[in-house]
Amino acid sequence: MTQCFSTDAYNEQLENKIIAVKKLFSSFSIPEITVHTSPISHYRMRAEFRMWHNGEDLYHIMYDKKTKKRVRIDNFPHATKLINQAMMAIVPLLQHNQTLRHLLFQVDYFSTLSGQLLITLLYHKKIGEEWITQARILKQQLAEQGINANLVGRANNQKIPVDVDYVDEALSVLGKTFYYRQVENSFTQPNASVNIKMLEWAISVTKGLSGDLLEFYCGNGNFSIALAQNFRKVLATEIAKVSVYSAQHNIVVNNIDNLIIARLSAEEFTSAIKKERKFKRLNGIKLDDYQCNTVLVDPPRNGLDSNTINILKGYQTIIYISCNMHTLHENLQQLCSTHKIKHFALFDQFPYTDHIESGVVLCRNK
Repeated sequence: MTQCFSTDAYNEQLENKIIAVKKLFSSFSIPEITVHTSPISHYRMRAEFRMWHNGEDLYHIMYDKKTKKRVRIDNFPHATKLINQAMMAIVPLLQHNQTLRHLLFQVDYFSTLSGQLLITLLYHKKIGEEWITQARILKQQLAEQGINANLVGRANNQKIPVDVDYVDEALSVLGKTFYYRQVENSFTQPNASVNIKMLEWAISVTKGLSGDLLEFYCGNGNFSIALAQNFRKVLATEIAKVSVYSAQHNIVVNNIDNLIIARLSAEEFTSAIKKERKFKRLNGIKLDDYQCNTVLVDPPRNGLDSNTINILKGYQTIIYISCNMHTLHENLQQLCSTHKIKHFALFDQFPYTDHIESGVVLCRNK
């Protein structure tokens, strides 16, 4: 699992991805691809490690994907400097605390560019009051080393935050700062520096578009909050309750007054807008007030199903954010029957892997 973090090594791996993407989409008529790079190291805002108990010793491990063998991890240059600092500090503190180390099998780190850190300890046992007492001591011990972290304990059907279970991120995008509450164990963009570039790109390609914006799979409002400035109104949908609550908070702290989040799936929203069904979750939202000519989707790795694709075909402009080039390729084969690709961007969210994020803008054929 050794990795060379040189500029040459980074550029080589990125160039290989670009070549692979161009080959995959060679049958499509696409414009020139714009490429947005990542920091060479310390770019991951999250990191998860198994904890290995070897007698009195305790340390982080990962499993090598090729050999399947465990590898001891004492530092992890992929992750932020804050995570690396916490990794080094926490191990000796856990090692000599029987309450906190007993049946501990994993530690998750979640950091931000704003300097906040959340650490989750996962157990094969029930945790209770004694764990909370020792976790508070651990938090203070970390603070004495300059690491201000909130702690969460997880076990089967248990989640115990010592204080809070979230971090608050601040992203500077085109001279404006956006604030995002990000809850433990919910989806967020893994590479904040690249996420900023994605938001800047999305703002630039949507300037001047007419009508309102509809977003499916909006998560905590990452895109819709930044894009609200370009539209008269924004209506975003998300099915996960935790993400909806985060999005509602983020709307308030960013002083956004033209964005509403509805807890609906894409299919439910389509039934509602066609007046096929009524949903209590839409109480107070007048769908007739929206003229959504543009739709944005940021689906999971398995892409869009046929029903959702048919929904998208009804919109003038489609903005498709994808973390899986192969499902994007499959979806575009259907979408390009009604739309043409206007913009195609690559965002290196996942350096030194085979994965790369993309952003595609499609316009309906006249």
